Amino acid sequence: MHSTASDGGMAPTELVALAARRGLSRMSLTDHDSMEGIFEAQQAARAEGISLLPGCELSVRWRNQTIHIVALMPEGAGDALSAGLKQQHEARERRSHEIATRMEKLGLVNAFERAREQATLSGSGDRPLSRPDFARALVEAGIARNLQDAFKRHLGAGQKGDVKAHWPEMEEAVGWVRADGGIAVMAHPMRYKLTRTKRGELLRDFIAAGGEGAELVSGFQNIDRARDLARQLDELGLYASVGSDFHFPGGPLAPGSMSPPPRTKVPPVWCHPRIAPFFAADAASM
Repeated sequence: MHSTASDGGMAPTELVALAARRGLSRMSLTDHDSMEGIFEAQQAARAEGISLLPGCELSVRWRNQTIHIVALMPEGAGDALSAGLKQQHEARERRSHEIATRMEKLGLVNAFERAREQATLSGSGDRPLSRPDFARALVEAGIARNLQDAFKRHLGAGQKGDVKAHWPEMEEAVGWVRADGGIAVMAHPMRYKLTRTKRGELLRDFIAAGGEGAELVSGFQNIDRARDLARQLDELGLYASVGSDFHFPGGPLAPGSMSPPPRTKVPPVWCHPRIAPFFAADAASM
């Protein structure tokens, strides 16, 4: 799940409250390249009786393609991941200025400032700007009809505002996670435009780098494709995670909503020997 600490639409406290109303007892906040919302989320989770596992979602490179890695951090961010997140923050800042320059050419005057206003209105004015901020600015200026139109014509894949940041190689980022006692999980592997063979190569390279799991289900997903992925995870000895990838209220997804995972003997990541004790200790302290 994502909060206003990255590109989500709800503050960490609001997100946890929604998760509680939906009956969740465990959750993880995994904002993009940020753990700024974790402390607030943990305080809210404790008040709601929810066990919250700290985490983040790292943008990395694999064979010149952007891939996302979920870092599950039972001990929180140490020196290695903190330094890596600082590096990611700087990359996102550079990217946001490049997007602003390109949006100016589309007629969005003072693009950076207008996107910053949109981020502030959403309650997240301190983080690096993201494409949804520019999308809202385009809508406010009348250049796009709505957010979907802004992404389709200006900010989505292959459009002018689709700026590629200089992300670290996958091996480097997984190293940050492992150095601080975390578990690296491949985010939504079925969303990447890869053949089954190429996906297997990605997962094998991920394992070689120190990766230990992959998202079996992320949001709503075709059951046959999920079964096929489960077979790959089983063959490779990876743990499986599931998640809603929730960003904004009012859409088809909500905290805890996702397609039912297929029946599989792949072990769930919450049974990992470094995660299971975290949840047990957290529950005992409430």
